[in-house]
Amino acid sequence: MASELMLEVAAGDITDDGPLFGPEGIGLDSVDALQLVVAIEKHFKLKISDQTKAREILHSVDSIAKAIEEAGLG
Repeated sequence: MASELMLEVAAGDITDDGPLFGPEGIGLDSVDALQLVVAIEKHFKLKISDQTKAREILHSVDSIAKAIEEAGLG
């Protein structure tokens, strides 16, 4: 994620259960969200088209992994 989004945050600073967005998170914004959705679709074939569902899925690394697993893509 850190390299795909070219983040200024080290990969080791991204926790599995911590929020990715907002002041409590690592500071991702809406552009990062779009890039993340594209990367997830590219690497895992998981399509995220519903905005509400996207917010749930993109909450944390754990929630992304869970969505990939539930879709049978991981």
